[in-house]
Amino acid sequence: MIRRTGRLALLCVAMATSPGASAINPTLPPPSATETTVAFEARLSDYVALHRKLESTLPKLQTQGTPEEADKHRRTLGALIQSARHDARPGDFFTPGMQALAKRILDAVLAGPEGRLIKASIMDENPGVPKLVVNERYPSSLPLSTMPPQVLTKLPKLQEFLEYRFVGSRLILLDTRCDIILDFTDDVLPR
Repeated sequence: MIRRTGRLALLCVAMATSPGASAINPTLPPPSATETTVAFEARLSDYVALHRKLESTLPKLQTQGTPEEADKHRRTLGALIQSARHDARPGDFFTPGMQALAKRILDAVLAGPEGRLIKASIMDENPGVPKLVVNERYPSSLPLSTMPPQVLTKLPKLQEFLEYRFVGSRLILLDTRCDIILDFTDDVLPR
């Protein structure tokens, strides 16, 4: 019974922090940072399980393989993930609650004594504002921005092949094994 209650509570949290939750019941109070993080981590765990399931269907990538073989493996895995997530859309991971939490975290980190230096390091290799599409490959022509440790330690932890990156003032969630953009935020970097 405890397991069922725990799952039900997690489902309620996930529903309350889903993209349309406030439209369904605008009287709901905004979720707490803990609730938002738990729901975000649950969505990440579901994605990681899907990723691993799909990757297990592919032949193992040889450690002595060629760059061409590695690229083919990445692209094949990416195509499988894109197909499985054909209905992916912005807000699947970065719900309004998660976007607000990321903005609060960034505001706090960048308001600190090292804020200017941290933002300068983020913007140093930041590729600007290209068009981003959820469930598409990260453009290979764009550099990956630096993610300062002061930011990473404050955001929810990610599993091994997932990374946060900045593109312009947006935060993206990237699957680095296949270079697929899982989600991105609206503007979260303070100006």
